[in-house]
Parts: sequence; C-alpha cells; structure tokens
Amino acid sequence: MRSSNPVFSRRGFSRDNGTAGYAAPQAGATVTGENPYAQGTANPYATNPYAQQAPPGVRSGAMTIDDVVSRTAMTLGTVVVGAVLAWWLLPIDEANLGKSYGIAVGAALIGFVLSLVNSFKRKPSPPLILAYAAFEGIFLGVVSNVVDAYVSPGAAMQAVLGTMAVFGGVLIAYRAGLIRVTRRFYGFVMAALIGFVLLMVVNSLFALFGGGDGLGFRSGALGVVFGIVAIVIGACILALDFKQVEDGITYGAPREEAWTAAFGLTVTLVWIYLEMLRLVAILSGDD
Repeated sequence: MRSSNPVFSRRGFSRDNGTAGYAAPQAGATVTGENPYAQGTANPYATNPYAQQAPPGVRSGAMTIDDVVSRTAMTLGTVVVGAVLAWWLLPIDEANLGKSYGIAVGAALIGFVLSLVNSFKRKPSPPLILAYAAFEGIFLGVVSNVVDAYVSPGAAMQAVLGTMAVFGGVLIAYRAGLIRVTRRFYGFVMAALIGFVLLMVVNSLFALFGGGDGLGFRSGALGVVFGIVAIVIGACILALDFKQVEDGITYGAPREEAWTAAFGLTVTLVWIYLEMLRLVAILSGDD
C-alpha cells in the first residue's frame, strides 16, 4: 500500500513499489494478506553478519515500535524547541515584525528544501531530518506568535491541543480497527489530497494576481469548510502513515527506517497544526 506521504512511498514502506524486499514477517507478528515487501526471492538483509546472534525467527537490526516512538519524539521535540526559541527571541512588534517575518519565510523555504532532500534520499539522514525539524520549528514559532498576538490570543495552544486530539483520535481508531486502510481508502485519500492542493494553488494564483484572498477558499465561511476538509485529509494521511509503520515493523524494515517514519509523521503533524491554527484564526472573526 503506497502512502500519500512521499517519505513513506519510498524505501520499502510500500506494498506495490517497495524496494526493501523483506521476505518474511517478524516472529510473533500477525499477518493478514500478502507480504507487501516480497518483491524478490531473497531478503537483502538476510546477510546481516549479526543475524546469527538473534533469537530464531527474529531479524536482528529490524525496526521496532520503540525505535519509531523515540525518533519521532526527537524530531517533534526539535520542532518544539525551534518554535519556542523563535517565539521568545524573534520580536513581532511593529518595528521588528517585517524582520521576523523574513526570518520565518527563509526558515520555511529552507525547511521545504530539506523536506525534498529527505524525501528523495535513498537512506534517511538523521542530521538532515533534525535540521528540517529545527527550521520548521522556527517558521511555526513566528507564525504562531503573530496569530496569537494579533489575531486570536491563545490560538497556538488551541491548535496544539487540536493537533494532539486528532493524532490521539486517529491512533485509537486505527488500533481499534475502526479505520481500515485499504486500497480503496488510499485511493480516496489521494484523490482528495490532490484535488485540495490543486484548488489551493488556483486560489493562491487568484490572490497573487487579483489581490485579497483569491477565490475566498481560505477565509470566511468557505475558509472554515476548507479548513475542516484539510484537517480531515491530514487525519486520513495519519492513518496511512500508521499502516506503513505497522507494515515496516511486521516485515522487518531496518532500524534506520525509524527515522523515515519519524520524518513522515512530523510532516503530517505540521500540516494538521497549520490548518488548525488557520481554522482558529478564521473562527476568531478575523482573517
């Protein structure tokens, strides 16, 4: 099952186009259906010189849920530290607002470039992933501070709580089997995501050349509707990400891929947080 997150759609986190070729599930793993990683006849990790030290049926050096949790905590922690530092160290008064905005835009651009680099690297690079998290944190810190100060006091905390609620809700629903990630589900999410992105690009072009908010999809009543749609899409992407992580653990993805999982989850959570922040700002009565 290919994920909508470009990070997970590469390097073996894919049923239909994976490259890992993990030939057998981990011992004790529950498998329903075909091996999503069985692309070849041999497991490229079977030649691990330390494999003979592992208990029978357990692949040495394989990714575990603890690896994913710890790497994700490190990545999200870096985002939070970057955001807090930017919040306190970059003033947003009238005299310095332009400068702080410039730093935020520069950080966002660097973060975007690093996200592309991390997405297309054959092997995950922890320093680059943490660098992405740091620059993304700087951007989020400035934007959150501006919205909190000039638009809606407390908006940042509300957006954080909303993001945590979405993450926890999707995780509980996924683990309880209320959300089943199938090919049809994946196709629906991808279609919705592509349509939403294209619509926002068109809206941005109208705003760029016509001024204002373009077609009005990001403000007022329409802004609320599209904000909710964006958050729902983000929640669906989280479900896809959980499935990719589960498959990676089940079929013995190498431990280094935990950084890939952490990066992918961080990208999705940043998306949800920004949409939450925008929604709070719109509902406050000001855009």
